[in-house]
Amino acid sequence: QVQLVESGGGLVQAGGSLRLSCAASGSIFSINTMNWYRQAPGKQRELVASITSAGSTNYTDSVKGRFTISRDNAKNTVYYLQMNSLKYEDTAVYYCNADILVASFKIYEHNFWGQGTQVTVSS
Repeated sequence: QVQLVESGGGLVQAGGSLRLSCAASGSIFSINTMNWYRQAPGKQRELVASITSAGSTNYTDSVKGRFTISRDNAKNTVYYLQMNSLKYEDTAVYYCNADILVASFKIYEHNFWGQGTQVTVSS
């Protein structure tokens, strides 16, 4: 019914930048909150950044000032995570996650995950 597809991951040197994209598709009435999570090997998945439908953003302390979450206002089902000044410790699989109002025979809220995209930062 609803899919989230990430793209934009890859290998980058420390200090470099990447922009991740998350495209939502399907029976979407609205997206309430979009989140970016990451999971490094041997570590728990952590919330990196969030943006609400009103445009309010939050970041985990380790990425503040370096990462920016945003929404494509022309395509309001596409979200980005701009990652600058990347560090080795940013290496992880990055997932988008969203609370979405699904348009079915009735409207209901559900949480969805993308499949993840690998970000590798070389030191």
